[in-house]
Amino acid sequence: MSATEQPNKPGKRATVHDIAAAAGVSRGTVSRVLNGGYVSVTARTAIERAIREVGYVPNTAARNLVMQRSQAVGFIVLEPHTLFLEDPNIGGILLGANATLSGADYQMVNLVVDSERDTARITRYLSGGFVDGAIIVSARSHDPIIQVVGSLSLPSAFVGHPRDLRPEIPYVGIDNLSSAEEITRRLLAGGRRRVGMIAAAVDRDSGADRLAGFRRALGPLFDESLVAEVPLYDFSCGAKGMRTLLEREPRIDGVFAASDAVAAGALEALREAGRSVPEEVGVVGFDDSSWATRTRPHLSTVHQPATDIGAYAADMVLRQLRGEQIPRGGRLLPSPVVWRDSA
Repeated sequence: MSATEQPNKPGKRATVHDIAAAAGVSRGTVSRVLNGGYVSVTARTAIERAIREVGYVPNTAARNLVMQRSQAVGFIVLEPHTLFLEDPNIGGILLGANATLSGADYQMVNLVVDSERDTARITRYLSGGFVDGAIIVSARSHDPIIQVVGSLSLPSAFVGHPRDLRPEIPYVGIDNLSSAEEITRRLLAGGRRRVGMIAAAVDRDSGADRLAGFRRALGPLFDESLVAEVPLYDFSCGAKGMRTLLEREPRIDGVFAASDAVAAGALEALREAGRSVPEEVGVVGFDDSSWATRTRPHLSTVHQPATDIGAYAADMVLRQLRGEQIPRGGRLLPSPVVWRDSA
């Protein structure tokens, strides 16, 4: 070992100076290599060998401080904590986003907004520079988070399209209205005539659009009394909504549930009432989540490509962080009907 190739002392973090000494070059030359700049092939080879010898590990925190980057992206879900854990659709979006961010060497930070206090806390967090961008899931129209992201000019992407989303902020999702209309028409084609809907989360664009699609499919057959509105896309809301529909119309023979979890709750309520599915009542859901194949019978539903949606949202944030131009507006991914045994 030469005098310039002294090993780093145990317990001491190797520095650029150590690499320069081991390679016999200046610290400026080492810095150019570490930052992707040009040096001669000979110098680069010597520096790469020295990095291995001294055990150099880049100080990402220090570099990010200089660059004013956190190397993290927030994944913000505007739902109750329980729904965040139980909803497989949110889980799929999260996994897709995380895979894309990890591939770009970004950390994903999960943030759940379930109250005004959460909103205030996360506003402070986003304003503090702790994340470089954000993916926002389940925002409602006029949600404070829309204004926060816009005022900070934070690179971001929304999953779904709140009505008051600024046009310069990109979004990704599916055509909830057309998909809801298509599966309702399919339900009607089976001869169902007293068809109701358990309409969840109508304060979000997804819930409002699914209700609008249902209404459009029924046309003159639409009956306002056969719409049971519930607040969340979850099992208990589905069971409650189905009991409401049965009270209003015991002869009901078809139900469009606004999500698979809601549909699973509806199936439970129908079993309790002694109604057979699909013989007496046809039931369809939405999402094609794990709920769809856990139920008996398996659910006819609309496939929502949750993982792809998350990946696409993350990619849009990363493109903004790289300084790329993002087309205005959003991207809608395919959402075909998947017909099974429940209708």
